[in-house]
Amino acid sequence: MSKKIILSGMRPTGKLHIGHYVGALENWVKLQDQYQNFHLIADYHVLTTSLNTDDIYDNSIDMLIDWLAAGLDPVKSPMFRQSQIKEHTELHLILSMLITVNRLERNPTVKEQARDLHIDNIIYGHLGYPVLQTADILLYKGDAVPVGEDQVPHIEISREIARRFNNQYGTVFPEPSPMLTNFARLPGLDGNSKMSKSLGNTILLSDDPGTVKAKMKKAVTDPQKVRRGDPGRPEICLVFSYHKKFNESELPEIESGCRSGVLGCFDCKMNCASKISQLLEPVREKRQYYETRPDEVKQILKDGEDRARKTAIATMSEVREKMKLG
Repeated sequence: MSKKIILSGMRPTGKLHIGHYVGALENWVKLQDQYQNFHLIADYHVLTTSLNTDDIYDNSIDMLIDWLAAGLDPVKSPMFRQSQIKEHTELHLILSMLITVNRLERNPTVKEQARDLHIDNIIYGHLGYPVLQTADILLYKGDAVPVGEDQVPHIEISREIARRFNNQYGTVFPEPSPMLTNFARLPGLDGNSKMSKSLGNTILLSDDPGTVKAKMKKAVTDPQKVRRGDPGRPEICLVFSYHKKFNESELPEIESGCRSGVLGCFDCKMNCASKISQLLEPVREKRQYYETRPDEVKQILKDGEDRARKTAIATMSEVREKMKLG
């Protein structure tokens, strides 16, 4: 039996942080042995929020290197730029005829943004983001898409569009299902609910141990635990939430020490920083390998794009045949 297909991707914003690792990359690496994975560098999606394309290529290469360093295998999982497979835009155009503007405006993400930015100021490409995402998924006949809960409404739109096409022209596409990640999103070092390089609250996969320690020193903790000896509340402490992911074996001891006041915040932070650096050590080593071999990285990208293009062309041949456009 052939493996089920997964399409997953990220917008290229440069070097990745531990939030990307926990929320996506770690899971992708595990899934590549169970499924046929396609990994998309979603450079067209960048345009939905910024028209500046100066850094897209360099950011794409940086992100690809982090993917490889985290353990994605280019033999098992082709990695490619969306912009280099023209079939993405062709299928996007066709699928955009199968959904109404009203349906897109009901997308919870758009509704949330409309509260901050008047709907008249939301660009067409941003409104249609889920349609392009649908084209990305269906072009490779993705059965599943690893996403966070905030992306589930987008996948529901993808299912609706796939169903509409199949009913109208004949079955070509599976109805993709969301595959929820197991670990919740890591909050930023400043306590913000989202890690973001623009907010300066991240630990990068490429950060050395000294940098990790320096960043962890600034991490927010329980405001009532001012000094060693003060009892803490680990359930509201950002650093304790990191320990849950990176230092599970010591959790009971850390929780007890925090509540009793025996464990000071500085020591707790440095312990966490050490565990994060241990996790990142093999990632940093692989990253250094690929950083010194740019030609190898470019070849991996070319090979991935060649393989993705072959699949995309085959899918579009089916689409044109069903639509009698061939």
